[in-house]
Amino acid sequence: MIVVDFTASWCGPCRVIAPILADFAKKMPHVTFLKVDVDEVESVAQEYSVEAMPTFLFIKNGEVVDKVVGAKKDDLYACIVKHAGEAPATVSA
Repeated sequence: MIVVDFTASWCGPCRVIAPILADFAKKMPHVTFLKVDVDEVESVAQEYSVEAMPTFLFIKNGEVVDKVVGAKKDDLYACIVKHAGEAPATVSA
């Protein structure tokens, strides 16, 4: 599964959620996290009808399966787990 973070350098909530998203990415190596700056790639933001930042799209098998608008840590985490499952447990020797 892919999580696409539509963001902008001027967006305060985007800056707040960025380290949280980075932490999710570290803990969930089975999920691909992408960041799209809407000012740099306007066409992609328009293609996905992104109107507010941050917007997170969840893509599975080439289809958008869910969306979270806003820097909502709990909603974001719940959506990731819903579509990708928990991170696989690590086995230590």
